[in-house]
Amino acid sequence: MRWIGWLALAGAAALAQKPAAESDGYMHGDAPYLTEDGWRPLLNGTDLSGWKGQDAAKPNEWFTTRGVVWNRFYRPKDLSARKMPGGTILNGPAGRTVNLVTEEKFGDIELYLEFMVPAGSNSGVYLHGLYEIQIFDSFGVLSPTSSDCGGVYWRWIDNRGVGGAAPKINASRRPGEWQSFWIWFRAPRFDASGKKTENARFLRVLHNGIPIHDNVELEGPTRAHMNIPEAATNPIMLQGDHGPVAFRNIYVRPLRTLVKR
Repeated sequence: MRWIGWLALAGAAALAQKPAAESDGYMHGDAPYLTEDGWRPLLNGTDLSGWKGQDAAKPNEWFTTRGVVWNRFYRPKDLSARKMPGGTILNGPAGRTVNLVTEEKFGDIELYLEFMVPAGSNSGVYLHGLYEIQIFDSFGVLSPTSSDCGGVYWRWIDNRGVGGAAPKINASRRPGEWQSFWIWFRAPRFDASGKKTENARFLRVLHNGIPIHDNVELEGPTRAHMNIPEAATNPIMLQGDHGPVAFRNIYVRPLRTLVKR
């Protein structure tokens, strides 16, 4: 009976380790790249291989480091770090440099990343280089808008902001603390002639493990997007010219079926 019980437990453990074909869209303990299969890093822990500045004509001041310092009392609007091989990246000493773009292009993906901003700072992550989830110091905001952290930023049409989607709740942590996004993204669809047949969608977005968006349709690129057309595959862009921001633990995997429970 003891052997039977041991085998049953071993079998259950093996089944538990089998990669799931579906996702329920929630955090389950540690970051998903630590607990689930299929993830791969977009930062190599040493340098910026695989990334490039959006505008090759402008200086690219992004650098890697092992750790970031935020001084609450003397430099609350800055982040500082020493340039060295490491798994964290920072957008230069002043937080004003070119946007950073992956050399690889992606279609339907899950994206997990961690970021830090100081007081009052602003950045964003653009899926396909076109559709922004806002990064902002929104700690303490009671009624967040699409311009706050986690918001799907608005489009810019006829010199005014149009659309956008505010996060369901403000899940922002204090400035100087690491935060996370987990994004389920479905790329736009096109027919054989190249005509778009379906808009892109943020199927779900978690901010610090809390659901803030479900099934947000993206009728077109949001403001400050890359000057590229909508397509089945495109790069990821990190905004670098709106204030200091640091990133680490950037992971992707192919999009799995998102089931509702």
